[in-house]
Amino acid sequence: MKPVSVLGHSMSPEALVVGKINHHSIELSWGSGEKEHRGPTESWTRFSVEQMDPKTHTYGTIYVGYSTQYVVEGLQPSTLYKFRLRSTKSNGQCCLCPALSVSTTREPLSGKHLHQAVNRNDEEALNKVLQSGSVNVNVCDKMGFTPLMVAAQKGYGRLVHKLVEHGADIHMKNGSGKDCLMLACFAGHLDIVKYLRECGATWQSQDMGGCSPLHWAADGGHLPVIDYMIQDGCELDVRDTVSHWTPLMRVSAMSGNAAVASLLIRARADVNVRDKNGKTPLMVAVLNNHEELVQLLLDNGADHLVKNEFGSGAAEMAKAFGRQNIIHLLEGRKFL
Repeated sequence: MKPVSVLGHSMSPEALVVGKINHHSIELSWGSGEKEHRGPTESWTRFSVEQMDPKTHTYGTIYVGYSTQYVVEGLQPSTLYKFRLRSTKSNGQCCLCPALSVSTTREPLSGKHLHQAVNRNDEEALNKVLQSGSVNVNVCDKMGFTPLMVAAQKGYGRLVHKLVEHGADIHMKNGSGKDCLMLACFAGHLDIVKYLRECGATWQSQDMGGCSPLHWAADGGHLPVIDYMIQDGCELDVRDTVSHWTPLMRVSAMSGNAAVASLLIRARADVNVRDKNGKTPLMVAVLNNHEELVQLLLDNGADHLVKNEFGSGAAEMAKAFGRQNIIHLLEGRKFL
């Protein structure tokens, strides 16, 4: 079919030709019928590339100029597009070439697809990406998490196995220094914790603040994970590098979880350990009004007479913050 002018007269053909195509762009070109531009611009043939809107089936202009090629960008992958070319001579005579339909290619597999598969717990999609061999299994998302970290945190055990089998690095850390073992410990996924240990993950790992997997397990409050860590020989009184808190101290400061503290104490965690300011778990529990934990610590040998570097002990702290319930506890033991 020849292009037809708006006046109904046949004109020299100006057909659209498809060049390079990828998942987000299509290269279009056309023969101008002129070897070179001569004379003033006003005498040149002007071209307009028009693209059809699939919703309204109307055409909109996306390029106007004197060039003989144009690259349409910002397109969606695996999508059909329709274009046509409008030629306008210097005398105003205009013609349209027949519409051309062309589809973009499928988007190549990338780290985005790998993370999408993990976040959806889609083992089939994960296998497809991994088997392509074109994606780095340790690629990080915008939060600095590898696919293995995400799977470990979410508890997707089958995906964790699959990622490790394809070379995922169990020792990689995110921006705050957490590795997949810490994330699994905090989230309470015992099966994943055990598997990562079998693969060589270590209890000695520390994040940017010096917290170990046991610190994070204590924060998470998952007793089966903590019990396994203790049985596996995890160090109980490991200190962070910021406040010199042990996991027991973090329980005193954060959750006040007496069940977690009891498990640590039964395993012989030091109830009188001191942080960098000389505070003990008992003092910290008093300051955070964790009454049940205060009782537990006292019952297990916490020294109420110990003072911090400013000369204050548990009793003074309880009075200073008006912790009447704890003051009564201490008075009942004749500590005041």
